[in-house]
Amino acid sequence: MSIKNQTRVTEFILLGFKEFHSFNIMFFMFFLIIFILTLIGNFLIILLVSVTAQLQTPMYYFLCHLSLSDLVISINTLPNMLAAILLGGIRMTYVGCLTQLYFFSGTTFTECFLLPVMSYDRYLAICNPLRYSSIMDMKFRICLSLWPWLLGLTINLVGLLPVSQFNFCHDNIIDHFYCDISPLQKLSCSDTSLIELETFLFSVPLFLLPCSFTIVTYVYIFLAIVRIPTTTGKQKALSTCSSHLTVVGTFYGTLAAKYMVPSTGHSLLINKTISLLHTVFTPLFNCIIYSLRNQDIKMALLKNRNN
Repeated sequence: MSIKNQTRVTEFILLGFKEFHSFNIMFFMFFLIIFILTLIGNFLIILLVSVTAQLQTPMYYFLCHLSLSDLVISINTLPNMLAAILLGGIRMTYVGCLTQLYFFSGTTFTECFLLPVMSYDRYLAICNPLRYSSIMDMKFRICLSLWPWLLGLTINLVGLLPVSQFNFCHDNIIDHFYCDISPLQKLSCSDTSLIELETFLFSVPLFLLPCSFTIVTYVYIFLAIVRIPTTTGKQKALSTCSSHLTVVGTFYGTLAAKYMVPSTGHSLLINKTISLLHTVFTPLFNCIIYSLRNQDIKMALLKNRNN
């Protein structure tokens, strides 16, 4: 089909959670509270690291980038989701839908590359502590924090081009709470089997390679921790890794369920549930882990509040 003969779709209708329309007010209030807590928690981490001298270390510098990526994901998806819940659905322009998909997927890729960077930082700090400060200088940490953003946003742009060529012949209703690749594939009247296969094959190295790198670094970290002679030293080393490991498990677990399992094996409700875990709960979960379980963050918060 030529471009000239394609149906011109100018907007999409996002239904949100039509399955729970009778509880829309309750759902709206619940997710609004989560959205507010997510914004406050991640903004607070960025602010504390910026103004507290004791937190201006490589580990917390990378944590700021993780909080920033979580903020982008939340701000990009939750306001539209809240409007869809409250109104029973919202209209989104074609360009707006692709823009939301671009920033959501790009930030997801960014976080996927950022987590191995954080694990490498912990590897250097524990396995090579004498050279840690000289290796992880400001120039190197800036490079390590920039390349996940550049890779994530660039790779995603290449992946978005085939989606922009989809033909939509008769329906513009998306049974989801944000513009995601899976519902757009179902909505399109183009043959998307090749694109779906490419997306699946493309996602495997993009997710498995960073995840495998993280696993390997933590194997070396745990071997180094075992060799630490004192119990206090072991506990201190483990405490700096436990929060990151929890975040890694949650992030890669939801991504594996969402993108590495073909969409034909998911019902719409299951797909929405997994998407909720990734877009709504994970950003809040991350900042809770790094605030409630981190003594440095809690001490910095108390110190700045007293001042």
